[in-house]
Amino acid sequence: MTETPVTESDNADRRHAKKMARRKQIQDAEVASKTIASKGLLMVNTGSGKGKSTASFGLVLRALGHGWPVGVVQFIKGAWQTGERKALERFPDLVEWHTLGEGFTWDTQDRQRDIAAAERAWAMARKLMDDTRVRLLVLDELNIALRYDYLPLADVLAALNNRRDDLNIVVTGRNAKPELIAIADLVTEMTLIRHHFAAGVKAQPGIEF
Repeated sequence: MTETPVTESDNADRRHAKKMARRKQIQDAEVASKTIASKGLLMVNTGSGKGKSTASFGLVLRALGHGWPVGVVQFIKGAWQTGERKALERFPDLVEWHTLGEGFTWDTQDRQRDIAAAERAWAMARKLMDDTRVRLLVLDELNIALRYDYLPLADVLAALNNRRDDLNIVVTGRNAKPELIAIADLVTEMTLIRHHFAAGVKAQPGIEF
């Protein structure tokens, strides 16, 4: 009986199988070492790159797939009719959405007006934090409100840190305060490598809003 010759492809397949078997052992051990089955998380999406709010709304979609009631409070962004807002309005029984900003700070050019808008948004955020039905709360651009001292940092940190055990919160915006990062469970920094705006491409519906 003639033996089938072993090819380089066969050897590569065997090496790959051994490598993946070792990887699985490591991964299984890592998973087995985790003992906390469930915990409400404080998550921060920050950085100069595009996608901070977009990532948070992807998480909203995932939460809705599990039937979670969700709250969204937008701190800086004005009443743009964004695609995500239009889409999530189709879930009135699960999504409570509040756009309470008045636009970017360079648009309003009025610090007291910006502070008042941030305070209204924070009051709504606190209301949703106390609503025991809400499982996920997105505080969109809260980092910007904190960066410009529109809200007392200590009060915001205390409220976030003392959230309900089953409440997940996502905070978005550039320049997250170090104190916020220090108490967060998950921090993701979006890094800008290239942006089409620099090449003259304007904000587009379906991409930017």
